[in-house]
Amino acid sequence: MKRLLWLLLLFCCVSACKNRNLPDVSGIKVNLPLQRFEQDFFAIDTTNINVALEQLNQKYPGFLQDFIFNILALPAEPDSISAVENGVRSFISSYREIKDTSDIVFRDLEGINKSIEEGLKYVKYHFPTYKLPAKLITFIGPINSYGNIITPDALGVGLQLYLGKNYGLYASEAGQSLYPAYVSRRFEPVYIPVNTIKTVIDDMFPNNSGGRPLVEQMVEAGKRLYVLDQLLPGTADTLKTGYTEEQLKGSRENEALIWGLFLQNEMLYSADPAVTKDYMNDAPNTPVLGPGSPGFIGQFVGWQIVKKWMDKNGESSLQQLMETGARKIFDEAKYKPK
Repeated sequence: MKRLLWLLLLFCCVSACKNRNLPDVSGIKVNLPLQRFEQDFFAIDTTNINVALEQLNQKYPGFLQDFIFNILALPAEPDSISAVENGVRSFISSYREIKDTSDIVFRDLEGINKSIEEGLKYVKYHFPTYKLPAKLITFIGPINSYGNIITPDALGVGLQLYLGKNYGLYASEAGQSLYPAYVSRRFEPVYIPVNTIKTVIDDMFPNNSGGRPLVEQMVEAGKRLYVLDQLLPGTADTLKTGYTEEQLKGSRENEALIWGLFLQNEMLYSADPAVTKDYMNDAPNTPVLGPGSPGFIGQFVGWQIVKKWMDKNGESSLQQLMETGARKIFDEAKYKPK
């Protein structure tokens, strides 16, 4: 049954790609070996942690240091060996239940790994000089830590943030204080490929648009969403935007109304954080558009502007798109939804 579902998913993705006249990436070879760091980490001998970590470092050179000092945020001073040992021991004990749940949810990561590999083929096609990560490493970190990271040679996925939207910890008072329902509903395994490829895009093109006028921030967000759409062509727009089906449908049906809001209130060129925050941050909705609207509506508007610009500049590569200034894209797109 599992194999049948995977084949059906693959067929749907292939069909979607063919229907959109996408580039043929079948000849691009991407091999992304999967390493289950969380399995090895939670299996260490906690009575002799120092030796166990030295052994673990042989298998995960570099990553173990990132995990200990950046993800677990344990002290890195030379005289802090005992603090590291105690921190590791405490974390393993405290997160054993999450690890057990992860083992059930992620018995098999083959489908997810294949989806990421497929996305990396498109990355290689569109950005041939980019050095692809050499492996995929899964881990379990603190609940308030990273869900996706990138290291010099690996993509990392924090499974603690993908255990399913109904996982009890997310719904708890402590969980909701960190991740309200509009955020934790996206803590599903199906979001792993999307968030992983987003991490790759951010690695290639760090987003430095904060503090710039609202319209430029929207276009920069739209550029990334457009590129994501090309790198994961078989993936639902709801997953790429993070919107629900109803929110995405409403955004499309009310595109002109949304645009009119920005024009009528003369917000496009405002760089005031008090103005931009309602449109460029994740939220349960956009207050002025009503409770049924999505938060982060600015990415949707920017996406439509970028689509318009690409329609007029069909020969432009994704590299050229990302390197073109946001203001130039906006001025040339002549975006006027009806």
